Amino acid sequence: MSRLPITLSLLLAAGAAVAQRPAAKPASPTRPLVVAVPVTGRVFDQATHEALPGATVLFPDLKQVSSTDVDGTFRFANLPRGRFLMQVTFLGYSTVARTVDTGTGQPLEIALVPASTEIGQVVVTGVSASTEMRRSSVPTTVVNRTQLNQAAATNAIDAIAHTPGVSQITTGAGISKPVIRGLSSNRVITLNNGAKQEGQQWGDEHGIEIDEFSIDRAEIIKGPGSLLYGSDGMAGVVNFVAPDPVENGKVIGSLASNYQSNNHLQGYSVMNAGNLNGFNWLVRGSGKIAGDYRNRYDGRVYNSGFRELDGNGYVGLNKSWGYSHLTFNTFNQQVGLVEGDRDSLTGRFIKQTSNGLDAVVEEPVSDSDLRGYGLAVPQQQINHIRIGTDNNFILGQSRLTLNVGWQQNLRREFGNALDINETSLFFQLRTFDYALRYFLPEMNGWNTTVGLSGMDQSNVNKGVEFLIPAYRLLDGGVFGVTKKSFGKFDVSGGLRYDMRRITADPLYLDLYQRPTAAPGEQQKFAGFQSTFRNVSGSVGGSFSATDKLVLKANLSRGFRAPNIAELGSNGKHEGTIRYEIGDPTLKAETSLQLDAGISYVSDHVSLNVDAFQNRIHNYVFPRALLNTAGTGDSIAITGDRAFLYEQGDARLYGGEASIDIHPHPLDWLHFESSYSMVRAVQLNQPEGQRYLPFIPADRVQSEVRVNFRKVPHSRLGNLYARAGIEHTFAQNRFYSAFETETRTPGYTLFNAGLGTDVLNANAKTLFSVFLTGTNLFDVGYQSHLSRLKYAAYNASNGRTGVFNMGRNMSVKLVIPLSFK
Repeated sequence: MSRLPITLSLLLAAGAAVAQRPAAKPASPTRPLVVAVPVTGRVFDQATHEALPGATVLFPDLKQVSSTDVDGTFRFANLPRGRFLMQVTFLGYSTVARTVDTGTGQPLEIALVPASTEIGQVVVTGVSASTEMRRSSVPTTVVNRTQLNQAAATNAIDAIAHTPGVSQITTGAGISKPVIRGLSSNRVITLNNGAKQEGQQWGDEHGIEIDEFSIDRAEIIKGPGSLLYGSDGMAGVVNFVAPDPVENGKVIGSLASNYQSNNHLQGYSVMNAGNLNGFNWLVRGSGKIAGDYRNRYDGRVYNSGFRELDGNGYVGLNKSWGYSHLTFNTFNQQVGLVEGDRDSLTGRFIKQTSNGLDAVVEEPVSDSDLRGYGLAVPQQQINHIRIGTDNNFILGQSRLTLNVGWQQNLRREFGNALDINETSLFFQLRTFDYALRYFLPEMNGWNTTVGLSGMDQSNVNKGVEFLIPAYRLLDGGVFGVTKKSFGKFDVSGGLRYDMRRITADPLYLDLYQRPTAAPGEQQKFAGFQSTFRNVSGSVGGSFSATDKLVLKANLSRGFRAPNIAELGSNGKHEGTIRYEIGDPTLKAETSLQLDAGISYVSDHVSLNVDAFQNRIHNYVFPRALLNTAGTGDSIAITGDRAFLYEQGDARLYGGEASIDIHPHPLDWLHFESSYSMVRAVQLNQPEGQRYLPFIPADRVQSEVRVNFRKVPHSRLGNLYARAGIEHTFAQNRFYSAFETETRTPGYTLFNAGLGTDVLNANAKTLFSVFLTGTNLFDVGYQSHLSRLKYAAYNASNGRTGVFNMGRNMSVKLVIPLSFK
């Protein structure tokens, strides 16, 4: 770490030099920290000049919000002086994003244009400060609360997995990991409201520890995010953003529930939030329970249910000097692990029980075993807690943000039918993470930020089995980024230096497979220390050719250190149904990615096209091991196929295209369609090893939707109805060598939805209801990214593996609350 303070000092010194360097024109002296005069304004319809009451006015970087009165006016009494991005939103109108000077004292006039798309949508992920999404060169997608409500999801990742360019690796209905343009695992960083989520990120067989009910929107970077977040951001970043703060003087709440027919999922959530003279808070409690899901080929899938109990929120102050919040999150889940073994005659799943004589008996499951919400072995239990601080200090014309957090992740796997309370695997992961950013005063239009981020992490084994060694991880990085607008041309770029050190402990076992204090009969793990250093960078720009047409391009270099499983694993991995072996000599992955995009948004047509090419050096992947003869079946250890982590050079390319047609005068009618593709190959490899494993197939999604802001002569608002198809093509480009993967047939799913707000006499929402149907024709299919695709052969129907969820009907109810 000795190089980090030196590099940081150089960046801070360079930033100070930029801030102190005289400009071509005399610069105004730095103003002292004083409260600005109230910021006021009016929001109205551009064509009719009618006031728009209830519009939301938000300063994202200050976490200050207000809404317009009946005459369209708004007022902020406690904002600091400076230039900050302001976002104005109103349902049915294009979002306006504008940088305003809060110290002028001049009223703001905000004219909104009726539209069906949010042209000026603001993002906070992947950029040093909030920016308008269309003007950012970094390819970013936002999934908002409306879209989340209209989806029938079983977890947080499932809720965003139908976004163009985004997929999910699944192990049943309760376990999902994000895939961005073909890359997953530690190559995707997950943020919980801007803070890094550090669970057992190396594993694909457990999900992301985030409460689905707590998400207001998800911001997805499709491309290297290493510049601001360090190693593990090679593929991209998913930031699950909490709801915007409540405006001053209000206390609100909500009740939400969800029921899904396929696995009888029940979900409940209650929230309370408020802001009283700058003292603000949000607290939420949520719970979920689901039974075994079903499909047309497997019937009910034994042991595929899960349970979840979560709590999260914050408490803090928002003042003229900035804000300071204490945040907390707790996620607790139990989930069954599907093994997929069947009875050869009946095709029923097999369960393991004790015969009362210290022996395990295998027998077909009964109908009663498939009913209810019970969980069997193997199963896993995840308990995750994070306590942190989120701070933003206004220092005259500059700004300093500091985020510090402590996380503990407890992951237990139970696999002993003789003792269901025995923890076969038990990991205790503790992480201290930090991120510091200093926003320099604007100089000649350049907005520059310098900072550092990193973490100190330790993971220990407390179970009776061992998959990965106990280890300690220390990493950190320093960065500098800058951006400027030249009229219609916006440019941005930056550099980052990272260092990561992983130290793994050796482990020896005695004849009874117990750890010994001294070297024993068997070496389970060899101790090692690996250090990785690298430089990441990015440069890009966007050109607003017209108000409707924006062209973008970005070149970025990413970096990822191998994770502990890739370096040191040696054991049976229940969730992936395989035995895994690591290699401590693996090198760090580096990538060079080029992105280009076109965005065209008019009153009646929206078109977005994004393309990318990514070259990865030292790409890490698992491959199955063959027997000593090098032919025939793969090696089996403890009854499971053995996989070894290897490296090679890879090239990925592809992109996404989407179109939304809402013809005049039928602006309430939408035709939407999108196409996603990824091609991923290893260079200089024979045919069977040419394609990378676990790459999503091409996908087309098309939908017809109608939206009505207000239904005449009724108390219904925001009424929508939609129907669509999702076609996933056959995946014929797969890693066939060593029987690692098999071909996956294509399939087509039909989905539909209907929902509305129910209003009172004053046009206030009493409650909202959302009805969603997925896979309406109960198609039997297997996703290429499903781990259960490689479960055991079913002799009764001649099919291998377990299939994905069949027809599912979902109903959601959301009740807003307001308190005096």
